Order: sequence, then C-alpha cells, then structure tokens
Amino acid sequence: MSTERIEEFLSAVKTAFASNTLIKLKLGGYRGAEADLKNVDVKKIVAKGSEKFSFTFHYKTRDIIKNLIQPEALALLRQGLKDEFRSAQLATTEFDLLFERNGDKIRLKRTEVAGRAAPSTEHNRAKNRPLGETGKPWLHALGITGKDGQVRNDRQDKFRQINKMVEIFAPLIQAIKAEKPRVVDMGAGKGYLDFALYDHLAPQQPIEVIGVELRDQLVADGNATAAASGFGNLSFVAGTIIDYDASGADAVIALHACDTATDDAIFKGITAGASLIAVAPCCHKQIRRQMEAGTPSGTLQPLLRHGIFLERQAEMVTDTLRALLLELHGYRTKVFEFVSDAHTPKNNLIVAEKDGRAGRDREAVLGQIAEIKQTFGVERHYLEGLLEL
Repeated sequence: MSTERIEEFLSAVKTAFASNTLIKLKLGGYRGAEADLKNVDVKKIVAKGSEKFSFTFHYKTRDIIKNLIQPEALALLRQGLKDEFRSAQLATTEFDLLFERNGDKIRLKRTEVAGRAAPSTEHNRAKNRPLGETGKPWLHALGITGKDGQVRNDRQDKFRQINKMVEIFAPLIQAIKAEKPRVVDMGAGKGYLDFALYDHLAPQQPIEVIGVELRDQLVADGNATAAASGFGNLSFVAGTIIDYDASGADAVIALHACDTATDDAIFKGITAGASLIAVAPCCHKQIRRQMEAGTPSGTLQPLLRHGIFLERQAEMVTDTLRALLLELHGYRTKVFEFVSDAHTPKNNLIVAEKDGRAGRDREAVLGQIAEIKQTFGVERHYLEGLLEL
C-alpha cells in the first residue's frame, strides 16, 4: 500500500510537469544520512531547450542545485519519499497534494484550488545575487566589469563564483559572536573574496577584513582599491602565512593556498583561537609523496598503483586528517563542494567552527588519525608537526 501511495504522488508530479501546471514541490522532514540537509525545493525549468526538474538542496550553510531529466528526477523522488523524507507538498495551478509518512503508513491529502498561474520556467532569468549592483569601483579595478559597469562576458564565471563564495562565507561570519569580527584571508591574491565580503557585510555590521599576500604589488594594488572604494576596515599586508601574527582573528580563511600553506593557515587559526577556520585546499603533495614512498595496506595496492587514483586518494587522506586534527582542537568540521568543478577541480571546502563539545574524546580521534596513517603508509602529516603532536 505504501508503494502505491508513493506512485500515486509521483504520478501527480509527472502530470503537473507535463501539463506545465507545476508550481513547486517541497520535500521536508528529512531523516537521511546527509549532515545538515534541511529540505529540498523542486521546480520545472527549461534550460537550452530541454525541460528538467531543478532540485535545490538546502543545507545549513549552503544550497546545492541539481538539474535532472525526468527519469533521474523521479527515481530520486521515489527513493527520497520511501526512506528519507517524511513529508512532501506538491502545489499546482489546480490542486495541492500533501504527502505524509509515519513509519510504513502514508497519507495523501488533496485540496482543490483555483486562480493560480504557473511560474516561468525560463532558467536564464536574472539571478538574485548578494552582489546585485555591478557598478562598483572595486569590481572594475579587479577586471570583473568594464567601463560601462557591466560584467564582462569573459568574467561571468568569475562573478558567479564570487557571489557563491559570499553566499557561503557571509552566514558563517555573521554567526560569529563578536561585536566586530576580524577576518583574515591567508594568501589573498587580488582579494576577490575580501572585497566581496566587505562590500556585502560592512553595511550590515561592523567588520574588519585583512588580506595577507606575499606579492608586494598585489598588496599595494589591494590597498589602493580599498581606499578608492571607501572601505576603511579592509586592508592588505605583505608576508607569508606562517610568519603572520593572526592574534585576535575571529575567522581565518584560505582559498587555494598550495599544499602545506593550507596547513599553515589552519595552524594560525587554531593558535589564534579563531571561531571559524575555512580552507579550500590546493595540491596535496606532502601526503602523496609519503604514500608513494610508504607501505600502504595491501588491499589498497590496486587503488594506488594508478597515478590519478593515487592523487585522489592523497587529497582525501590529506583533508580527512586535517578535519580530524581540527576536531582534536575543539572544532566541529564539515567538508563539502563549494563551487562547481566547472570552475576549478580544487573545489572542496573544509569549514571548522569552534565548539566546546568537539575534541572531548581525544584518544579516539588520535586513534583514528593513527589508523588512517598506517593504512595509507603515511608517516606524519605536516600539520601534526606544526601542532607538535
């Protein structure tokens, strides 16, 4: 009977999709294995002439969008309604259909409606982005916009990426319990993230943003652009990550700091007692070299004898150990994809938030670290040395 109810609900979804009467579909009451997933919104879109279901997965600190053709979408919905979601609400121009599951019992409730219009399915309509206004001096100075104040065609991807980063980082910073959060960006480069965050957050709350960058010219350019933009609490300083005094930092961020420079940033965040540490690692040479030279578990030999698989395993091992070392020092961690791999293959973000409950079972975490190292033939993670473990 429960299977029949699910199929009845899916049949209504298919009919609404085919007849262009679908307004929205919302899945709630999630009880699955994905951490921090709250709910899912589904709508119909037309992208490049093809009709698709557009799923928006709402997590605690981010949204992930997946556009699926009908068979894939229905399979995903079928599995979700069977095992993971306790409720679903289908809204059409003609009726509402409520799905509720309590154990093996499923209830459907249909309510007739009138006077509703179906929303547009056009996928390329204007986006609601944090940086909606493009006529800003810093966007032009960084080469994102042209003289007309419009985003250049060859910088559209970069502009979308900057907006996505603001969507992710702004709520994390706003959650910090500090009157004036001090944000330190390690390896700031041209400062795309620093300008975007400051521009978005400063009108809402007092904030200080500091970009640490090794190249003197980029530091000078960044400070000049900050001054021209009237960003009084945004500044750039020259130096290495490991030599920078991060004392007083409430948040430490590092995007694509190469290999062990990411560990330098994590170390600086931990020693500063930062409430938030967020890093997007780049390169994983230190652990890969040890895996190549070491003696991993025999069952892993088929996986590690191919260079591309070795590289991916090295990334996973490196970042898993980083997350565990952060947990060891009182941080609650999560790792997720923060931009599409169409922009960069180095698209994983480690987010660590200071939490007094984390790190209590120190011996268990140390045991996990030791077991991973032994399994993959790793002698010592660079971050362990910085933390004197």
